[in-house]
Amino acid sequence: METITGTAAGVPFTALPPTTAADGPAPLLVTWHMLDAPRTDAAFAAALPMTGVPAWRVHLGMPMCGARMVDGRVDAALRRAREDALLSFLAPFARQAADEFPAALTALREHLPVDDGPVALLGGSLGGAVALRVLSTRRIPVRAVALVNPAVRIRSAVERVQDLTGQVYRWTEEAREAADELDFVARAADLTAQPPLLLVSGERDHPEFRADAAALVDALRERYARPDEVELITVPDLAHPLADEPGLEPAPQLPAARAVDEVLTRWFCRRLSR
Repeated sequence: METITGTAAGVPFTALPPTTAADGPAPLLVTWHMLDAPRTDAAFAAALPMTGVPAWRVHLGMPMCGARMVDGRVDAALRRAREDALLSFLAPFARQAADEFPAALTALREHLPVDDGPVALLGGSLGGAVALRVLSTRRIPVRAVALVNPAVRIRSAVERVQDLTGQVYRWTEEAREAADELDFVARAADLTAQPPLLLVSGERDHPEFRADAAALVDALRERYARPDEVELITVPDLAHPLADEPGLEPAPQLPAARAVDEVLTRWFCRRLSR
C-alpha cells in the first residue's frame, strides 16, 4: 500500500501504512514536525519514516506549514515571528496543533484501518511541545510518547526565534503566562498518564534545549511509578534540524536522521508490539 495524503478535519497529513500485513486494524502513531527543517508533514515523513514500526505512521501538518502556508511561502509565519515570537508565533502554533488533534484523530479513524486503542505520539522541536500538550490535557489516551530535540520549555524556543529575527523579545505578563503554560518541566506533575516516554537529544542540539531535555527526564523520573519507563538517548553528531534547508519537500534521509529513525523504530516496535 502506498503513502496516503489528504486532510483530516482540515489538518493536512501524510500517512505511511505498516509494511507487514496486519491481522485487523493496526496501531496508530501520530507525529508533529519541526518548524526547522523538515518543516512539513511530507518532509518529516521522509526524514523519519520508521518503516519497521508495525503501525500506521500519520504525520500531521502544523498550522501555517506545508499545505497551509499562505501563498505557498513561509513569509506569513516569519511575519508572525517578528510581530511577537511567543504570542503570535510559537504559542498559537502549539495550541492550535494540539487543539485540532481530537477532531483530526476522529477523522483519521474513519478513513484508515487503525485500531481505536490509545495512540502513540511523536514530536520534533515545537512538535514536541504539541505532543506534551496533548498528553497534559488527558483528552486522548496515549500509549507511548517520543520526542526529538523537543521544545519542552518554550522560553528556550523564544531565544532561538530572537536569533532568527534579530529582535530582543519584550516579555509581558501575558507572555510570561503563556511561557508557563508551555513549560513542561515545571508542569511535569500534569503528565499524570505516565506512558512510556523516550526523549532523543542531539549531541549538537542547542545547549538550552539539551539542558531542558535532561531536566524534563529528571522531573518525570521523580514522578513516574516506573522511572525506567522514561528514557533519554543522545544521538552523536545530531544538530537541531533533521534535514537540509529549505525542508519543505521530501528529501533523501541524512545520516543523523537515519540514526534517529533507527532509535525510534526500535523503541516504538518494542512499545507497540505488546
